[in-house]
Amino acid sequence: MAEVQPTRMELIKLRRRIAMATKGHALLKMKRDGLIMEFRQILEEAKEVIGRMVEKYEKAQQKLALAMAVDGAVAVKSIALACCRIPPEFTMKRKNIMGVPVPVVKKEPIRKKVTERDYGVLSTSTRIDEAVAAFEELTDAILEVAEVETTLRRLIDEIDRTKRRVNALEFRVIPMMEETARFITFKLEEMDRENIIKLKHLKKKMARASS
Repeated sequence: MAEVQPTRMELIKLRRRIAMATKGHALLKMKRDGLIMEFRQILEEAKEVIGRMVEKYEKAQQKLALAMAVDGAVAVKSIALACCRIPPEFTMKRKNIMGVPVPVVKKEPIRKKVTERDYGVLSTSTRIDEAVAAFEELTDAILEVAEVETTLRRLIDEIDRTKRRVNALEFRVIPMMEETARFITFKLEEMDRENIIKLKHLKKKMARASS
Protein backbone atom coordinates (compact mmCIF):
# COMPACT_ATOMS: atom_id res chain seq x y z
CA MET A 1 0.00 0.00 0.00
CA ALA A 2 2.85 2.34 0.83
CA GLU A 3 4.15 2.16 -2.75
CA VAL A 4 0.80 3.08 -4.31
CA GLN A 5 0.46 6.67 -5.49
CA PRO A 6 -2.94 7.92 -4.26
CA THR A 7 -3.81 9.87 -7.39
CA ARG A 8 -7.01 10.04 -9.43
CA MET A 9 -5.18 8.77 -12.52
CA GLU A 10 -3.90 5.76 -10.57
CA LEU A 11 -7.44 5.08 -9.33
CA ILE A 12 -8.81 5.23 -12.90
CA LYS A 13 -6.13 2.78 -14.10
CA LEU A 14 -6.81 0.46 -11.18
CA ARG A 15 -10.56 0.43 -11.78
CA ARG A 16 -9.92 -0.48 -15.42
CA ARG A 17 -7.70 -3.35 -14.30
CA ILE A 18 -10.38 -4.52 -11.86
CA ALA A 19 -12.97 -4.45 -14.65
CA MET A 20 -10.68 -6.47 -16.96
CA ALA A 21 -9.85 -8.97 -14.19
CA THR A 22 -13.55 -9.37 -13.35
CA LYS A 23 -14.38 -10.00 -17.00
CA GLY A 24 -11.49 -12.48 -17.28
CA HIS A 25 -12.69 -14.22 -14.13
CA ALA A 26 -16.18 -14.63 -15.60
CA LEU A 27 -14.78 -16.02 -18.88
CA LEU A 28 -12.53 -18.47 -17.04
CA LYS A 29 -15.46 -19.69 -14.94
CA MET A 30 -17.42 -20.30 -18.15
CA LYS A 31 -14.46 -22.19 -19.60
CA ARG A 32 -14.08 -24.24 -16.41
CA ASP A 33 -17.77 -25.15 -16.36
CA GLY A 34 -17.69 -26.01 -20.08
CA LEU A 35 -14.63 -28.24 -19.62
CA ILE A 36 -16.30 -30.03 -16.70
CA MET A 37 -19.37 -30.72 -18.86
CA GLU A 38 -17.17 -32.07 -21.67
CA PHE A 39 -15.26 -34.19 -19.15
CA ARG A 40 -18.45 -35.73 -17.78
CA GLN A 41 -19.69 -36.60 -21.26
CA ILE A 42 -16.40 -38.22 -22.27
CA LEU A 43 -16.24 -40.00 -18.90
CA GLU A 44 -19.52 -41.74 -19.70
CA GLU A 45 -18.10 -42.69 -23.09
CA ALA A 46 -14.95 -43.97 -21.38
CA LYS A 47 -16.98 -46.22 -19.09
CA GLU A 48 -18.61 -47.84 -22.12
CA VAL A 49 -15.31 -48.17 -24.01
CA ILE A 50 -13.53 -49.71 -21.02
CA GLY A 51 -16.47 -52.04 -20.43
CA ARG A 52 -16.24 -53.29 -24.03
CA MET A 53 -12.48 -53.74 -23.67
CA VAL A 54 -12.91 -55.82 -20.50
CA GLU A 55 -15.46 -58.04 -22.26
CA LYS A 56 -13.11 -58.55 -25.21
CA TYR A 57 -10.21 -59.26 -22.85
CA GLU A 58 -12.20 -61.95 -21.04
CA LYS A 59 -13.30 -63.45 -24.37
CA ALA A 60 -9.72 -63.45 -25.69
CA GLN A 61 -8.45 -65.16 -22.53
CA GLN A 62 -11.12 -67.84 -22.84
CA LYS A 63 -10.29 -68.47 -26.52
CA LEU A 64 -6.58 -68.57 -25.70
CA ALA A 65 -7.07 -71.02 -22.84
CA LEU A 66 -9.11 -73.34 -25.07
CA ALA A 67 -6.52 -73.23 -27.88
CA MET A 68 -3.67 -73.86 -25.43
CA ALA A 69 -5.50 -76.80 -23.87
CA VAL A 70 -6.40 -78.52 -27.13
CA ASP A 71 -3.73 -77.47 -29.64
CA GLY A 72 -0.84 -77.04 -27.20
CA ALA A 73 1.35 -74.16 -26.10
CA VAL A 74 3.94 -74.65 -28.85
CA ALA A 75 1.41 -74.31 -31.66
CA VAL A 76 -0.19 -71.24 -30.07
CA LYS A 77 3.15 -69.52 -29.43
CA SER A 78 4.35 -70.09 -32.99
CA ILE A 79 1.17 -68.50 -34.36
CA ALA A 80 1.50 -65.63 -31.88
CA LEU A 81 5.06 -64.94 -33.08
CA ALA A 82 3.88 -64.93 -36.70
CA CYS A 83 1.08 -62.47 -35.89
CA CYS A 84 3.39 -60.11 -33.97
CA ARG A 85 5.84 -59.55 -36.82
CA ILE A 86 3.84 -56.62 -38.15
CA PRO A 87 2.69 -54.19 -35.42
CA PRO A 88 -0.64 -52.34 -35.65
CA GLU A 89 -0.55 -49.30 -37.93
CA PHE A 90 -2.01 -46.07 -36.63
CA THR A 91 -1.40 -42.32 -36.77
CA MET A 92 -1.99 -39.71 -34.09
CA LYS A 93 -3.90 -36.57 -34.99
CA ARG A 94 -5.32 -33.82 -32.84
CA LYS A 95 -8.58 -32.04 -32.28
CA ASN A 96 -9.50 -29.22 -29.93
CA ILE A 97 -12.04 -29.37 -27.11
CA MET A 98 -12.53 -25.80 -25.86
CA GLY A 99 -8.93 -24.97 -26.75
CA VAL A 100 -7.49 -28.18 -25.30
CA PRO A 101 -5.63 -30.34 -27.86
CA VAL A 102 -6.61 -34.00 -27.49
CA PRO A 103 -5.47 -37.04 -29.51
CA VAL A 104 -7.40 -38.75 -32.26
CA VAL A 105 -6.14 -42.21 -33.19
CA LYS A 106 -6.49 -43.00 -36.87
CA LYS A 107 -5.82 -46.72 -37.18
CA GLU A 108 -5.95 -49.35 -39.85
CA PRO A 109 -8.41 -52.18 -39.09
CA ILE A 110 -6.56 -54.76 -37.04
CA ARG A 111 -9.22 -57.42 -37.47
CA LYS A 112 -8.28 -59.39 -40.59
CA LYS A 113 -9.75 -62.15 -42.62
CA VAL A 114 -8.30 -65.59 -41.99
CA THR A 115 -6.64 -65.60 -45.43
CA GLU A 116 -4.94 -62.25 -44.74
CA ARG A 117 -3.06 -63.32 -41.64
CA ASP A 118 0.67 -63.96 -41.56
CA TYR A 119 0.47 -67.73 -41.10
CA GLY A 120 -0.75 -70.69 -43.07
CA VAL A 121 -4.44 -71.22 -42.37
CA LEU A 122 -4.27 -74.90 -43.33
CA SER A 123 -1.84 -75.61 -40.50
CA THR A 124 -4.04 -74.15 -37.75
CA SER A 125 -7.27 -75.10 -36.06
CA THR A 126 -10.50 -73.14 -35.78
CA ARG A 127 -9.73 -72.65 -32.09
CA ILE A 128 -6.45 -70.84 -32.84
CA ASP A 129 -8.11 -68.73 -35.56
CA GLU A 130 -10.82 -67.70 -33.10
CA ALA A 131 -8.20 -66.83 -30.45
CA VAL A 132 -6.29 -64.68 -32.96
CA ALA A 133 -9.50 -62.91 -33.97
CA ALA A 134 -10.36 -62.26 -30.30
CA PHE A 135 -6.96 -60.70 -29.65
CA GLU A 136 -7.25 -58.58 -32.79
CA GLU A 137 -10.55 -57.21 -31.47
CA LEU A 138 -8.93 -56.66 -28.07
CA THR A 139 -6.10 -54.66 -29.66
CA ASP A 140 -8.64 -52.41 -31.38
CA ALA A 141 -10.39 -51.89 -28.05
CA ILE A 142 -7.11 -51.07 -26.26
CA LEU A 143 -6.29 -48.33 -28.79
CA GLU A 144 -9.77 -46.90 -28.36
CA VAL A 145 -9.38 -46.84 -24.57
CA ALA A 146 -5.95 -45.21 -24.87
CA GLU A 147 -7.46 -42.39 -26.95
CA VAL A 148 -10.28 -41.74 -24.48
CA GLU A 149 -8.07 -41.98 -21.39
CA THR A 150 -5.54 -39.53 -22.84
CA THR A 151 -8.37 -37.11 -23.65
CA LEU A 152 -9.65 -37.35 -20.07
CA ARG A 153 -6.17 -36.72 -18.65
CA ARG A 154 -5.70 -33.64 -20.85
CA LEU A 155 -9.10 -32.29 -19.80
CA ILE A 156 -8.37 -32.93 -16.10
CA ASP A 157 -5.07 -31.02 -16.38
CA GLU A 158 -6.76 -28.08 -18.11
CA ILE A 159 -9.63 -28.05 -15.59
CA ASP A 160 -7.09 -27.92 -12.73
CA ARG A 161 -5.16 -25.09 -14.38
CA THR A 162 -8.35 -23.14 -15.05
CA LYS A 163 -9.57 -23.67 -11.47
CA ARG A 164 -6.30 -22.33 -10.09
CA ARG A 165 -6.57 -19.23 -12.27
CA VAL A 166 -10.20 -18.68 -11.28
CA ASN A 167 -9.35 -19.02 -7.58
CA ALA A 168 -6.32 -16.76 -7.88
CA LEU A 169 -8.41 -14.00 -9.46
CA GLU A 170 -11.38 -14.50 -7.14
CA PHE A 171 -9.58 -14.80 -3.81
CA ARG A 172 -6.28 -12.95 -4.29
CA VAL A 173 -5.86 -10.69 -7.33
CA ILE A 174 -9.26 -8.97 -7.47
CA PRO A 175 -9.62 -8.53 -3.66
CA MET A 176 -6.11 -7.01 -3.47
CA MET A 177 -6.88 -4.57 -6.28
CA GLU A 178 -10.24 -3.66 -4.70
CA GLU A 179 -8.53 -3.07 -1.36
CA THR A 180 -5.96 -0.85 -3.07
CA ALA A 181 -8.76 1.06 -4.81
CA ARG A 182 -10.48 1.63 -1.45
CA PHE A 183 -7.18 2.85 0.02
CA ILE A 184 -6.65 5.31 -2.83
CA THR A 185 -10.27 6.51 -2.59
CA PHE A 186 -9.86 7.04 1.17
CA LYS A 187 -6.62 8.98 0.64
CA LEU A 188 -8.18 11.15 -2.09
CA GLU A 189 -11.19 11.92 0.11
CA GLU A 190 -8.84 12.74 2.97
CA MET A 191 -6.85 15.08 0.70
CA ASP A 192 -10.09 16.71 -0.47
CA ARG A 193 -11.13 17.35 3.13
CA GLU A 194 -7.72 18.83 3.93
CA ASN A 195 -7.93 21.06 0.86
CA ILE A 196 -11.42 22.24 1.86
CA ILE A 197 -10.20 23.08 5.36
CA LYS A 198 -7.18 24.94 3.92
CA LEU A 199 -9.43 26.78 1.52
CA LYS A 200 -11.73 27.86 4.38
CA HIS A 201 -8.75 29.12 6.42
CA LEU A 202 -7.48 31.00 3.39
CA LYS A 203 -10.88 32.66 2.85
CA LYS A 204 -11.00 33.69 6.52
CA LYS A 205 -7.51 35.23 6.28
CA MET A 206 -8.46 37.06 3.11
CA ALA A 207 -11.69 38.30 4.76
CA ARG A 208 -9.78 39.58 7.81
CA ALA A 209 -7.17 41.22 5.60
CA SER A 210 -9.78 43.05 3.54
CA SER A 211 -11.75 44.31 6.59
